[in-house]
Amino acid sequence: MLENYLPILVFIILGTIFGAAPIAISMLAAPNKPNDEKLSAYECGFAPFEDSRLKFDVRFYLVAILFIIFDLEIAFLFPWAVVLNEIGWFGYGAMMVFLAILVIGFIYEWKKGALEWE
Repeated sequence: MLENYLPILVFIILGTIFGAAPIAISMLAAPNKPNDEKLSAYECGFAPFEDSRLKFDVRFYLVAILFIIFDLEIAFLFPWAVVLNEIGWFGYGAMMVFLAILVIGFIYEWKKGALEWE
């Protein structure tokens, strides 16, 4: 019975080796010359000049929602188009509901002004 678990054990061991080996090799081979500038906080190339607990502008979140809307649409639209003949009218209707929900999100973004760049 234990011989049935041998492939799983080999897989776990090889996975650990393949995961840990690059990290160990890079720690041994990479130069390590820390200085004050390398160890300082990094904020887009500038020294930090404001408190990190300030609120973000709402447009940042609106752009993130817009990205999710279009990213999800593309991620699900291609596989759906490939199997459309196989899933029939039910699959077509499900995708139309999905796209309707995304259109509602897009209209919300439009009304909030996320598409107007300054």
